[in-house]
Amino acid sequence: MAGRLAGKTCLVTGAGQGIGRAIVEAFVAEGASVIASDISDAHFGDLPREAMAERLDVTDAAAASAIVERHARIDVLVNCAGYVAVGDILECDAADFARSLRINVESIYLMIRAVLPGMRARRSGAIVNIASVVSTTMAARRRFVYSATKGAVLAMTRSIALDFVGDGIRCNSISPGTVDTPSLAERIGTSAEPERTRAEMIARQPMGRLGQPREIAAAAVLLASDESAFMTGADVVVDGGCAL
Repeated sequence: MAGRLAGKTCLVTGAGQGIGRAIVEAFVAEGASVIASDISDAHFGDLPREAMAERLDVTDAAAASAIVERHARIDVLVNCAGYVAVGDILECDAADFARSLRINVESIYLMIRAVLPGMRARRSGAIVNIASVVSTTMAARRRFVYSATKGAVLAMTRSIALDFVGDGIRCNSISPGTVDTPSLAERIGTSAEPERTRAEMIARQPMGRLGQPREIAAAAVLLASDESAFMTGADVVVDGGCAL
């Protein structure tokens, strides 16, 4: 039986680990041809053998154009590469502010500009941007520039959806809550009190647990597939109820 993404070529950024890796695995399981890209190839060793691994710096305009040019068609783009800066406005220096904008906002601009011409020519395409509930949806302490950039992701998603709906292109976003990823584990590990920090993060979710990457990937499969053909400009919140 063919999977929900059979016949589709999907490009996933930030695919080395965490949510991006889970999306790659879910897409492969649904029959997609997957291009798994990441800035480092350190985590490519155990990618599903069906996935094609490519190094990609999503903040490099030439590299973004080149990866699209190397493939005959890209039916689905998932913008998952991201950076979580911790701190309030006084703790956020100019370098961290610029890095956050570059990775979380400019990369989406570059990747979508690279894939849109081909999608428009085929009059078909799905774009999925990974945002966050920490954005315009809700606030979290000491996530000043992170929330600002993820709010921008939501705004870009709606704008692109409206501008290109007539070309057969859909653009949606997913806003995860706190998800148990290697990136989260690293941030917890570098905190002053790791056990307390983890407990506080779990307590933010009314469900009483952290999300799992596969749960975000399930939403990505829906938005990438033809099952969501009547969805564009939508933000799918997967957060265990923390934004309620």
